[in-house]
Amino acid sequence: MTRDFANKSSATRGTAKKKPANASRRQQAPASTAPWPWFLAGLLCGVFLSGLVWLASQQPDATAEEAVVAQKSSEKPRPTPRFDFYTLLPEQRIDVDINPEAMANTSTPSDEFLLQAGSFKQAEDADRRRAQLLLLGLTANVEEATTDNGRWFRVYIGPFESRSALQSARNRTAQEGIDTLLLKRPAKPAG
Repeated sequence: MTRDFANKSSATRGTAKKKPANASRRQQAPASTAPWPWFLAGLLCGVFLSGLVWLASQQPDATAEEAVVAQKSSEKPRPTPRFDFYTLLPEQRIDVDINPEAMANTSTPSDEFLLQAGSFKQAEDADRRRAQLLLLGLTANVEEATTDNGRWFRVYIGPFESRSALQSARNRTAQEGIDTLLLKRPAKPAG
């Protein structure tokens, strides 16, 4: 084997004793394992086993099925539902503020029916309500009235040609949350 004497580092390297890779492990003392992981593992196993023993010693008073059966037997039997509204409703009478028959009997051909949709102190408020009614497809007019309480601007819908048109207008305003008042007044003379 030839040596390179020019390079001192390789010469010293070659003469030096090589240590095996496992030598550092052999020289160290064997690592002692810490006892606390084993202690925790044993403790957990002990707790688990004691829980199992405790559960096995617990005997229920009655099973769930027996409890349900006992409860059902102690309850009174449920009464069958009664549907009395079939007989009660035809016997009931509902009073409505508009009676179509009375409206037809009391009106003369010269009477007209209107719905008042509001009475306002300010003309702008009355115009706003009129615009709201126009958007609903209803013909609305604003009339000025002077009373003991001052000047008022009243919004009227109508006059209506039929009761069905009147009721349709009242339903539309009710859906929008506008309260109306049914008015009957003599028809204005043509001209």
